[in-house]
Amino acid sequence: MTEPASALPRGAIGDAPSGDLPVTLAMVEAARPLVSAAVLRTPLLPAPRLSALTGADVHVKYENFQVTASFKERGALVKLARLTPEEARRGVIAMSAGNHAQAVAHHGARLGISTVIVMPETTPQVKVSATQAFGAEVVLFGETVADAYEEAQRIAQAQGRIFVHPYDDVDVIAGQGSLALEMIEDGPAFDAVLVPIGGGGLIAGMAVAFAGRAPQTEVVGVETQLYPAMWSAMTGEARPCGGPTLAEGIAVRNVGEITVQIVRRLVSNVVLVDETALERAVNAFLMHQKTLAEGAGAAGLAALLSEPERFRGKTVGLVVSGGNIDPRMIAGILLRELEREERIVSFRLTILDRPGMLGRIATLLGKLGANILEVHHRRTFLDVPAKGTRLDLTVETRDQAHAELIQKALESEGLPVQRLGAGGADW
Repeated sequence: MTEPASALPRGAIGDAPSGDLPVTLAMVEAARPLVSAAVLRTPLLPAPRLSALTGADVHVKYENFQVTASFKERGALVKLARLTPEEARRGVIAMSAGNHAQAVAHHGARLGISTVIVMPETTPQVKVSATQAFGAEVVLFGETVADAYEEAQRIAQAQGRIFVHPYDDVDVIAGQGSLALEMIEDGPAFDAVLVPIGGGGLIAGMAVAFAGRAPQTEVVGVETQLYPAMWSAMTGEARPCGGPTLAEGIAVRNVGEITVQIVRRLVSNVVLVDETALERAVNAFLMHQKTLAEGAGAAGLAALLSEPERFRGKTVGLVVSGGNIDPRMIAGILLRELEREERIVSFRLTILDRPGMLGRIATLLGKLGANILEVHHRRTFLDVPAKGTRLDLTVETRDQAHAELIQKALESEGLPVQRLGAGGADW
């Protein structure tokens, strides 16, 4: 389930025109040539299968096709390209645990600018290695992003490096806005676009572009329920941020001072989505669009899946903002979704401990067309009769109806059956 949207119409906070905001349409348009020269113009494609799934006319912008698999390249490039020769000679430093780090490293190497990236010590090695592969010096420091930020500021002062903020910078925001200009030019007239929000750089830049070039389009932000920082800033209702989330790319406790000004003025509302919706969205992108989306990159689809009635019949744009996700996480999500769809089902049976019982059950399952994936045969539990044994079975089924048929068939054989996992009781 999602949180209700904050229901703040554009312009509800403040009456001044968008032209007096820190980032304007003219600034976004001025950044466009820099982006076009070195960043892929990613495809914007209709998604008929997602449209059928959600009831909206869905079009997807594939920013996971970038070299670093993220939109972050746009803003990082604009910031680096606008450094003076003296600033470029001094080099840059950034703080990031993921996509911003790779974007700064990649374009720093392209432009011959020395880059240092400070990452928390808890950063997965795959992200550390990817950043180093783009030519950056990586410094691991602290347990949290806040610790890494403080260390990055210290190094910036000590070495005279220019700090490249991941979102709260006018050049970065203007660069991210180029994404919206491409959507406006390449796509249909959107009724709404759903944009992931972390610190707010992407949605701020996109909101400026849509407000100036396609004001009829509603810009809707999406955050995870565990990190509702922008939602709190917009509604004035402070909520705690924290906890493990699939959308670590938007797991931000504090939004930017610049970005919040823009979002308050130009973004209609922010939808909060839960972890189940994020998992469903990552799975849907993989199964229906054959594309990898990280949790943050799938947030827009998560909102659409969670609130289909709100967007039914509308033309909706989604941004796959990133595709950097651990393969092990993808494997887990796929299996969990199969369990939710009851295509993988676990049963617990208490049976007589005598020869032939396991074979009898296996034969029955075979006749029913169920594929046995896993068997646990246990005798030592005190709540099992002395002449009995506990049998835990995981089977592959066709669908929910097939799973129910199997359960009824087992029960008709006089076997007490308990469903486990997604379809029933916990272990």
